[in-house]
Amino acid sequence: MPVEIAIGRFHGATESNGHAVPEKQNQQVKKESWFRKACPCCFRRQNSSYDVTFGNDDVVIDGKENEDTPTTLPHTDGTELDDLTLKVRSVNLLSKKSQWNRKEHHTDQYHSDQLIIRRGRTFQIEIDLSRAFDPNKDKLHLELKTGSLPLVSKGTHIIIPLVEELKDECWEAKIVEQNDKRIKLSINSTVTAVIGKYKLSIATQYLKTEERTTHEHDSDIIMLFNPWCEDDTVYMESEKELQEYVLNDTGRIYYGTEMQIGARTWNFGQFDEGVLDACLYVLENSEVPPSGRGDPISVVRVISAMINSPDDRGVLEGNWSGNYSGGTAPTAWSGSVEILKRYHKEGGTPVKYGQCWVFSGVTTTVLRCLGIPARSVTNFQSAHDTDVSLTTDVYFDESMEPIDELNSDSVWNFHVWNDCWMARPDLPPGMGGWQAVDSTPQETSYGTFRCGPASLAAIRSGQVFMKYDAPFVFAEVNSDKIYWQRNLDGTFSQIHSEKKAVGHCISTKAVGSDERVDITHIYKHPEDSEEERIAVETACRYGSKPEIYSSPIAEDVQVEVKVEDDGPCMGGDARLKIVVKNLSSQPRRTTINSQVAVMYYTGVLKDTVKKDKLPVELMPNEEKVIDWVLPYEHYENQLVDQAALMLTLSGRVTETQQVLANQTSFRLRTPDLNIEPIGEAYVGKEMTAKITFKNPLPCTLRNVVVRVEGLGLRNLHPIKVGDVGKHANVTVTEHFIPTIAGLKKLVASLDCRQLSQVHGVADIMVHENESS
Repeated sequence: MPVEIAIGRFHGATESNGHAVPEKQNQQVKKESWFRKACPCCFRRQNSSYDVTFGNDDVVIDGKENEDTPTTLPHTDGTELDDLTLKVRSVNLLSKKSQWNRKEHHTDQYHSDQLIIRRGRTFQIEIDLSRAFDPNKDKLHLELKTGSLPLVSKGTHIIIPLVEELKDECWEAKIVEQNDKRIKLSINSTVTAVIGKYKLSIATQYLKTEERTTHEHDSDIIMLFNPWCEDDTVYMESEKELQEYVLNDTGRIYYGTEMQIGARTWNFGQFDEGVLDACLYVLENSEVPPSGRGDPISVVRVISAMINSPDDRGVLEGNWSGNYSGGTAPTAWSGSVEILKRYHKEGGTPVKYGQCWVFSGVTTTVLRCLGIPARSVTNFQSAHDTDVSLTTDVYFDESMEPIDELNSDSVWNFHVWNDCWMARPDLPPGMGGWQAVDSTPQETSYGTFRCGPASLAAIRSGQVFMKYDAPFVFAEVNSDKIYWQRNLDGTFSQIHSEKKAVGHCISTKAVGSDERVDITHIYKHPEDSEEERIAVETACRYGSKPEIYSSPIAEDVQVEVKVEDDGPCMGGDARLKIVVKNLSSQPRRTTINSQVAVMYYTGVLKDTVKKDKLPVELMPNEEKVIDWVLPYEHYENQLVDQAALMLTLSGRVTETQQVLANQTSFRLRTPDLNIEPIGEAYVGKEMTAKITFKNPLPCTLRNVVVRVEGLGLRNLHPIKVGDVGKHANVTVTEHFIPTIAGLKKLVASLDCRQLSQVHGVADIMVHENESS
């Protein structure tokens, strides 16, 4: 296998690049060859295009090439050379629970003194050196490695350079304090970093002699997902929900029947001693390579597989026989801690025994421990569809006797699984948010007993073609129970259907209390509503029996949404046009259900801000245009990120039973920052630009900052504007001195919580200095 070499692309990168290097007193000093030490007057570089002569304090570089002038080295003994060499004496990861790193990263509850951090957030370490660090004479960089074969290309070998200023979205380190021989570094991590255990090494170089040392630190650094970081895929906005779905280490799991719902307290214990190590061990025991552990979709999918044991020796062995000899009865467990610690201690031997609530409780523990918001969910009257028909089928013979060998579908009194929270960039917009994941081994998915993550938004609307395993979850909560009778010729006819047989009282623990909250409405529309029937029929078209529901007589009505010009503007009413066309020679009638929701740029829907029912009557071949309006007051306090919204339309044509459906995402257009350069631009000569902006909102913008920068024009310059009144105009005059001739761009952006995506740019032709 070829080994990727980082040397030449990363300054100061070590040659091992992922290979294990023996530790010798935590210090490896790479010396020059024995020949140079034995005879420094004869030693000279073989491949250099220049000669270097050392004096007492100076380095003189002679640019003459291809000469045999010998290199004269200073006469010094090994002790003096060691004094010059920069070495790491010790490293303090500042990892105690009471220290800044752990508190800022919301990891101070973990029962461990290891450095546990969340990706996408800065952390700090202290380094004690053999002498004071001098940026003019010394180089220093950090390396983090995870997995058995760390590679830069896979994101498992990270080289962290020392920089003067930290930038977002990249690995970098900056010295924030220096006290004699001790330096404190502030280190940036990326929001896509692989989670798990990392080994830290620190490389130093003394530039005069090119002496290098590498310090391998003993303690691991543990990286977790970061639901507090807006750019992380698992970001969750509500602090109360974060406290519940990430930091709460106890919960309630519901069982029984829909008429007699019972509750039991479950100790998730994600912060208990040894649990984090056990959760990471579960990941390491799985099929997913270290490079795949940065994607929460992949991690959730593999955790769903690893909590059960039929095909991968996962955490728990299921048992529904009633005979639990040789293990612990599923009803005897009251928490996840002992299960996970025993699995880890016994080297990956499945723990006996579990049923659905135990599988769910352990899954909640592992996901919360790794930083993915999660909750246990109970579905009463839960269907188990075995043939992907998306219906629960009951078969009778000619005499109306049940045919046992065909009646493999079942309805459980209750079934417990999990919801986890994440964006779904692999799916269309609107499919992020809560995702169903089920670790109980029921049916295989791509050959392995696992289920999910399946978007609840997709399940609710019947879009079961969205990955992963949406058909199975849909059938659990919203399948119809269909009764079949065998005919004399061996075929079957549908004789009866129950539309409210499954998916009742879907329950989870409330945020901030021990009360039960019903979340059935998140999984499906109200029973017997038109939206719910449309979802069921849409889903079944993708099942193994698409003919169960009668096809429409004709599909001759079309509905679409038109966004005029550049779209609606921020601060005013949003206006769109809904166009409904009748392509037939007969009249048509329908009622269009419209719903608009605020949407994060990741596709996660936040809140529904308006619902309507629009009755439509169409004459033959008629086209109607409906003016749809979203008043400003409906969305003024709801917008997030890039001011995106999702309009969903659904309906059914009365005469033909044709289903109408449309989803349109749109963004409220924000104003530009107008940049007007004043006068001609010359290198080295001060010039000005006028930046103007009008607040489009009927409210005051708070703490406004305009950020201005331009390559060859000026470095990033934040200008504090302060508060801007409603509909007020702002003018900022910026002064700068161009440094490079040619066509340059001056860029400005607005930094304000209430208004995002406001920016502007101006082209500026910079001329050479008039005097040159």
